[in-house]
Amino acid sequence: MLNLNQQQPKGLAAEPVWKILIYDRVGQDIISPLISIRELRDMGVTLHVQLHSDRDPIPDVPAIYFCAPTDENLDRIQQDFQKGLYDIYHLNFISPIPRQKIEDLASAALASGCVANIHKVFDQYVNFISLEDDFFVLKNQTSGNISYYNINRGNIRDDEMESIMDEIVNSLFSVFVTLGNVPIIRCPRNSAAEMVARKLEKKLRDNLWDARNNLFHMDTTQAGGVFSFQRPVLFLVDRNLDLATPLHHTWAYQALAHDVLDLNLNRVFIEDDGGERTGAKKKAKPIDLDNSDRFWMNHKGCPFPTVAEAIQEELESYKSSEEEIKRMKTSMGIEGENEVAYSMVNDTTARLTNAVNSLPELLEKKRLIDLHTKIATSILNFIKSRRIDSFFELEEKIMSKSTLDRPLLDLLKDPEFGLPEDKMRLYIIYYICSQNVPEFEFERMKEALHEAGCDLAPLAYINRWKCHTFGINHSQQLSNQYEGAGTKTVSMFSKLVSQGSSFVMEGVKNLVVKRHNLPITKLTEQVMECRNGSGGEVDDYLYLDPKLLKGGDVMPKNRAPFQDAVVFVVGGGNYIEYQNLVDFIKQKQNANTTKRIIYGATTLNNSKQFLKELSELGREIQ
Repeated sequence: MLNLNQQQPKGLAAEPVWKILIYDRVGQDIISPLISIRELRDMGVTLHVQLHSDRDPIPDVPAIYFCAPTDENLDRIQQDFQKGLYDIYHLNFISPIPRQKIEDLASAALASGCVANIHKVFDQYVNFISLEDDFFVLKNQTSGNISYYNINRGNIRDDEMESIMDEIVNSLFSVFVTLGNVPIIRCPRNSAAEMVARKLEKKLRDNLWDARNNLFHMDTTQAGGVFSFQRPVLFLVDRNLDLATPLHHTWAYQALAHDVLDLNLNRVFIEDDGGERTGAKKKAKPIDLDNSDRFWMNHKGCPFPTVAEAIQEELESYKSSEEEIKRMKTSMGIEGENEVAYSMVNDTTARLTNAVNSLPELLEKKRLIDLHTKIATSILNFIKSRRIDSFFELEEKIMSKSTLDRPLLDLLKDPEFGLPEDKMRLYIIYYICSQNVPEFEFERMKEALHEAGCDLAPLAYINRWKCHTFGINHSQQLSNQYEGAGTKTVSMFSKLVSQGSSFVMEGVKNLVVKRHNLPITKLTEQVMECRNGSGGEVDDYLYLDPKLLKGGDVMPKNRAPFQDAVVFVVGGGNYIEYQNLVDFIKQKQNANTTKRIIYGATTLNNSKQFLKELSELGREIQ
């Protein structure tokens, strides 16, 4: 698209065509995790602006529009035509523009006399946000229409529900057009996931049998197809299957950044220290965490103590490289940094030359160390002030049905122990995972939560959800979903202490988590293995194949296992589940299988946002 919808030449780097990019909020959310401002410049984009901002006419330069085909956006494009803002228009719509709207747009172009200026109009089918190579969401968390609250509120009208489902289906359709593959769909019956599955199957089938507009005609041969030879399984699950994981405190770097620093679209905001020295108010500085950051890519799924140790090791290695350069320069009598001094160096000093050549790499290494030291220090402050390590350890014990060192009631009453929000999360996980707990126990805990300043609204909803999903006497089945591996505490951060680290880790437990599968990962494994009739939970799941003209909804016998899966959560996902699936696949790859999983969700919520949605649902019931 940024190359004016032409394939980029593969030969020598050609001089880019200079152009401007105009996007709406949706387009901005899609582009920002994928392409940095520097990369946009390299592609010849000299200016990128919001569609609804005030813009001056710029002649002789192609203007690339990237926006959703909403009435508001189309009105603004028509105004641009009238004002004659640009000489060349390339219109790219995120999702397909309906026939009527494109006719209205053509009439407006005719009236403004700029038909010849419109060079291309494209439906791009990119109505989703790719956060990682194997992780996508449909909407940024600030878009409320397809939120967990909206899908589950009691007073929703049928037409509103239809519209939410259509929005989800249209975006999922875009995902598979992009992958270039028609999936086989599996999902539990009688859930929001089934509504999405049925609608998506119909949409895919209609497109496959439409000779003129079939978007999958290159299905298995498409060069860019991610799943070239085997069809993937799309496993649709409802968030209601597991409400404990989204509230679980976490111990992994990426999930912690999302939980306590509000990581959004691969960007966090960290308060700058500059304000302290000048006495000015601290400014929050944006930091991008993407695949150009080697340290982030290697350590985002690691437990926090491992990350702190890795930063310390990188710092030691950087210091020794720096010392080496200084030592060589001093021994040769070169103290200055100027070019002349370096040019005097003769062939015998190849080591110094190499060291100098590696300076840019060293500086980049130092920048990443400083950046991650800032992020990790900020996370560490939250861990200490909110006792996140203790909450994580307790929740793992509750999920693995181990005995607690202190009664839960004492912890909820302890004013020093975490924020009200943290206590609420802990209690809900206990309530979901426990069985045979007398009612008066729960009542005493609710009283303690109320005294601690907790908003009790989510409890009304969680109680109804538990009864509705698993019946009054079926909490046994619910608590068995979770196996929580428990944790073990290893000796206090020996590396950090011995090396005099910049991280003051006193009072923080060095927890090592034993590997275990979350409910969604367990079900994904069963779906991919296709073990029908084995008494597994997925035996009764729907099996829909859009390529069959008259398909049933039961899985055929002797179906070969799937190598590729797209796991999609209707009602919001989180980094904890994503990381659990990534670890599961790594484990499989170690066993010499080539399975791949892409994780997706309607939105990406951290625990605070999810708890807020549960509160709103609870208030409706009260």
